[in-house]
Amino acid sequence: MLESQLPVLVLLLVVGGSAKLATVRAEAKPGALTHVGPSVFVPDRFRTPVVIAAALGELALAGLLLITGHPFVRWVAVVFFALTTYVLWELRRRRPDAGCGCFGEVSAAPVGLRSIGRTVLLTGMALVSVWSSGSGWSAVTHLTWWTLGGLAAIALLSPELEETFDRIRYRAPCEQRRVPEGVMLGRLKSSAPWRAHRDRLLSPEPYDSWRELCWRFYVFESQEKTDVVFAVYLSGWRPAVRVAEVSADDSGSMQQYSTILA
Repeated sequence: MLESQLPVLVLLLVVGGSAKLATVRAEAKPGALTHVGPSVFVPDRFRTPVVIAAALGELALAGLLLITGHPFVRWVAVVFFALTTYVLWELRRRRPDAGCGCFGEVSAAPVGLRSIGRTVLLTGMALVSVWSSGSGWSAVTHLTWWTLGGLAAIALLSPELEETFDRIRYRAPCEQRRVPEGVMLGRLKSSAPWRAHRDRLLSPEPYDSWRELCWRFYVFESQEKTDVVFAVYLSGWRPAVRVAEVSADDSGSMQQYSTILA
C-alpha cells in the first residue's frame, strides 16, 4: 500500500513537465509566461529558462522515481512537493492575480486553496512512499484501488480539469484559434499535395509563411525558379491542403501578404 501512490506522483510530474515545455514551445502569445507560475518573480529574460528548467527537473524526477526505489530519490520528491506548496502559498499572497503554472498555460487561473491542497496531498503521498520497497515501475504495473483513490482525490483538487472542459465546450472559431506554426508545417508535410511536389522544391523549409483567417500559407522555391505556395486549413488532424504555383512575374503581388499576422 505504501508504494501505491508512486504512479500518481510520476503521472503528475510527467504531465506537468510536458505541459510546461508545450507552453514554451507554442509561444501562445507574447508575455504568456508573465502571469503563470513562479516565473513571475524573475525578470522577463529569465522566465523562459526558468520554466524549461522546472519542466526538465520534473521529468528527470519522474524518471528516477520509475527506475529506482532509493530513499534519497523519494526524499527529493518530498522536498520538491513541499517547496512547491510553499511557492504556491507565496504566489497566492504576493501575486494573487497569477496562476500556478503547474500545467503550463492551462493553469493560468489565480492560485486557490484547491491548488495548494493538491500539492499538500502530493507531499503526503511522496512522504508515505519513502518507506515503500521496490521501484516506481513495479508500482505502475500493479495498480491498486489506493492508486485510483489517489488519482480521484487529485482530480477533485485540480481546477485545470474544469478549464480544459470549458475550452472544449466553448472552442474558439478557427480564425481566432492559436495553432503553432510548426504543428501546421508538420501536417502539411504529411499530406498528399506535399508528397506530390516535394521533389521539385529546393528546400524542405519554407522561405516565407503567413496566416490569413483559417489558413496558413507556406512558400517554397522550386527547381524551375517558381514559387510553390501551399495553403493549410487550421482545423482538423488531416486538414485540407491546397497548392498553387506562382511565376517570378507574379511574385511581387504576393509579397504584400508576407507581413499579415493573425
